Amino acid sequence: MKIRKLTIAMIIILIAGIGLFSFNNDQKNFNIAKNLDIYYTLFNELNTFYVDEINPNKLVKSSIDQMLNSLDPYTNYISEDDIEDFRFMTTGEYAGIGALIGKQNGQIVISESYEGYPAQINGIKAGDILLEVAGKSTENMSTEDVSSLLKGPARKPVKVKLQRPGEKKPFELEIVREKISIDAVPYYGMLDKSTGYIRLSNFTQDCSQEVRKAFEELKSQHHPESLVLDLRSNPGGLLIEAVRIMNLFVPAGEDIVSTKGKVKQWDQTYKSTIQPIDTTIKIAVLVNRNSASASEIIAGAMQDLDRGLIIGTRTFGKGLVQTTRDLSYNAKLKVTTAKYYIPSGRCIQVLDYSHRNEDGSVGSIPDSLITEFSTKNGRKVYDGGGVAPDVFLEPESLSTLSFELASRFLIFDFATKYSNSHSSIPEPEKYELSNETYNDFITFVQEKGFEYDSQSQEVYKELLETAKREKYFDSASEEFKALEEKLTPNLKSDLLKFKPEISELLKDEIVSRYYYQKGAIRSAIEDDKLIKKAMDVLSDNDVYAGHFSPGIIIKSN
Repeated sequence: MKIRKLTIAMIIILIAGIGLFSFNNDQKNFNIAKNLDIYYTLFNELNTFYVDEINPNKLVKSSIDQMLNSLDPYTNYISEDDIEDFRFMTTGEYAGIGALIGKQNGQIVISESYEGYPAQINGIKAGDILLEVAGKSTENMSTEDVSSLLKGPARKPVKVKLQRPGEKKPFELEIVREKISIDAVPYYGMLDKSTGYIRLSNFTQDCSQEVRKAFEELKSQHHPESLVLDLRSNPGGLLIEAVRIMNLFVPAGEDIVSTKGKVKQWDQTYKSTIQPIDTTIKIAVLVNRNSASASEIIAGAMQDLDRGLIIGTRTFGKGLVQTTRDLSYNAKLKVTTAKYYIPSGRCIQVLDYSHRNEDGSVGSIPDSLITEFSTKNGRKVYDGGGVAPDVFLEPESLSTLSFELASRFLIFDFATKYSNSHSSIPEPEKYELSNETYNDFITFVQEKGFEYDSQSQEVYKELLETAKREKYFDSASEEFKALEEKLTPNLKSDLLKFKPEISELLKDEIVSRYYYQKGAIRSAIEDDKLIKKAMDVLSDNDVYAGHFSPGIIIKSN
């Protein structure tokens, strides 16, 4: 790769010509040009003299990624090769077979077939092993490589070769790719006679229309008195969609969110602009620590406008806005251009990327800089760390055993085996995992030779090493031995001890094989303690109304 050297003067002219900076002689522009010239000459020297052959594209991309990562994790370079993935993130649409894939024990496995799309219509099931795509073996391929092969122009066929667990021979299919659109609202329905429910999984383009359609259907057919809007683990997306969703529940003219940046054009206030559907229905918004960005705009605006109660845990704390800028060669830059502020005037950004620690790490906004704000009714709220819920409910954590069974695919593999030997199961709300099925799972786990260490055992090992190092072990060896016996996991005993939570995971995974994503959500709702808490709060008018009054303390257990 031959590179012609540019002078500082030439770079300055180029910068001015493409409109990145106005051309003047101030020190800042000179430093920019100077450092670009250094980078260019350094790259030329590497390319010419480095002992091994280098990949210029990969090297430049790495340097760009590292440069942007020093600013914040949301400012990203999107190469031409990655444009389709970026488009999918913002629109929820792509062309392919409609399946989610993952890697398990070195093999590419179908994790989920999307209901109503080519993979599911052609009989591909979760658990099927993908051996070949378009005549190419998937052995040693990454999931990204296989995903690229599965995607392609709509209405064009792709050949796949699969192996179904429990069957001797692989099978081949020719599947016609179609336009795949992932629903932003994977499920909505009634929780009881008076409470509607809408799950919103992301803020892709037009997701507000999906929420509108769901709410209008619930309203016309069931006349709910209250609504649960579930934003748990929703990472966010398009800011304008959050504004439009809020507009369904607040009058026209309300401030929903404002943005402020270094460049004046990013200073904007977004208001509700159309007539709402319902301004009086009681609302509970469910959030957790993975509810971020646009999810926090809705949660924060609901709270600041005293329009709905926030239930769950403190949200993620992303108060930064990104804008996409076009670059040459069809590439793009997603760059943080502003911070956003919810109606009370607070910004809920938790990490201060502009003031890094000496080691490069990022710290939270210090307590001394956290400011008090007021909601519409005068309740006290605070900035600097996500949206704190009105009703806090600590999420239940899985036991180490349950986590290991799930992360090591034992639950997934048993559901595959079960679904391949059972043609049907009852509706999600009616299906119960029998004792016989759970005992089959215990046998399945034991036959796989599954072993695990508990967290208590890991802490014990550290304690043991410390005691030996500090020479306390000899005088307490019997006590250590007794403690080790008590802390050593007993698989069969633990499988019975944690049966309720493991049964829940098994039930949801099995249901998903027959009723797909909607069915899995319907199944999980039955045992969801946060949803039950929301229903309790919404059903008690005194408790619900009391949360909106400043100075009144409502006890939440």
